[in-house]
Amino acid sequence: MGKKVGVVLSGCGVYDGSEIHEAVLTLFYLDKAGAETICMAPDMDFDTVNHLSQEKTGEMRNTLIESARIARGEIKNIKDIKALNLDAIIFPGGFGAAKNLSNFAEKGPDAVVHPEVDRILNEMVLANKPVGAICIAPAAVAKALSSKKPEVTIGSDQATASAIESAGGKHFVCAVDQIHIDQKNKIVTTPAYMLGPGIKDIAAGIEKLVNQIVSMA
Repeated sequence: MGKKVGVVLSGCGVYDGSEIHEAVLTLFYLDKAGAETICMAPDMDFDTVNHLSQEKTGEMRNTLIESARIARGEIKNIKDIKALNLDAIIFPGGFGAAKNLSNFAEKGPDAVVHPEVDRILNEMVLANKPVGAICIAPAAVAKALSSKKPEVTIGSDQATASAIESAGGKHFVCAVDQIHIDQKNKIVTTPAYMLGPGIKDIAAGIEKLVNQIVSMA
């Protein structure tokens, strides 16, 4: 039986939810590695962004319902998943990770992490099970696990790196096709579209992250 790996989604689309390329590549490389994937998302409403104009529409959508688009309907409410149900967990990026899974986009180092996201991250680390985070998602991971002083990367953006350090994490500069491994906490991160520029570039880092997570699980 393959390793059970949770994939935490935050909506559908880079500006208000999960970054679709990052999410799909994560699912693809997990399947290729023979892992069993359990997609999940919090059940909450968020303000929608028009992805053509990048302006807010004034419409509210639901994170779980929108994430189900990426998961092809096979998705769980994160509140129903515990660390004992998983061997590992991965958080794709996208702005949803910084405004739905946490409010890092608005509050920076003073961010509050969604209570169910905070719970599952702390359960996973306590159980010594690996955590992967892509793009901006390491910011939420760093905040939720600040007492563990987690090592993460978001690439090389100085302002975001400083906010992560202020939130209790330790930031490492990293190229798009590389990963950073926090051996003590079993946290693996890669910059993806924090650096880009394209899907083939981010794919290299995400493949390494997924394979590392599966091997640690």
